[in-house]
Amino acid sequence: MSAITTEKTIGELAAEYPAVTRILEELGIDYCCGGNNTLEQACRRAGLPLQPVEDALRRAVETAPCQARERDWSAAPLADLIAHIKSTHHEFTRGEIARIGPLFEKICSVHGKNHPELAPMRLTFCNLAQELSMHLMKEEMMLFPYIERMEEAILEESPILPAPFGTVRNPVAMMMQEHDGAGEALREMRSASSGYTAPPDACASFRTLYQALATFEADLHQHIHLENNILFPRALEMERAGQRRP
Repeated sequence: MSAITTEKTIGELAAEYPAVTRILEELGIDYCCGGNNTLEQACRRAGLPLQPVEDALRRAVETAPCQARERDWSAAPLADLIAHIKSTHHEFTRGEIARIGPLFEKICSVHGKNHPELAPMRLTFCNLAQELSMHLMKEEMMLFPYIERMEEAILEESPILPAPFGTVRNPVAMMMQEHDGAGEALREMRSASSGYTAPPDACASFRTLYQALATFEADLHQHIHLENNILFPRALEMERAGQRRP
């Protein structure tokens, strides 16, 4: 499929063809925080040959009509996208933080002596959990409501109320910077755990912890992708369009 090109950014590909995100996730290609890289650049950074990756993405797109397709969030109302992010990703993140924290504590107390990598991983996760909790609250209390009001005003052709933070660019820049920090924390934990590979002496709870962290990582990647590559660019364009109205 000619639409998969080396010139398009990873974020553009993921936004246009949601089916490719599973392949990118499996290959370890960053499509959320690294969404501004082209496919060629992303492959080079990941140390992967370009052609097989390009072929795998094409196959994913070509077979997508035979599978349950995710809603096209690049065209959906922003209010619907925000509702999806909150109900799907924000709720999952909060629930998993509450579950993984005590699980980490249990595994560190039992296996920490023989696996010194666990203590720094736990600290990284605790810091990430604290930062994410504040991050989600800021989005839900400040940024998301304003985007919804802005979209409503444009649809009703009524004046857009001034943003309390000057312009949408300000909180968007802050949220994206925090996304970068979250992405770095995920990379640190994945590296320390050898890709969440449970050691031979791992008990069932140890394996459960690593499975939970891998799932948490994949969900946060999709979460950040929806915001960085779809919600935020569309909100910024909407603000610009609103400013151009007579």
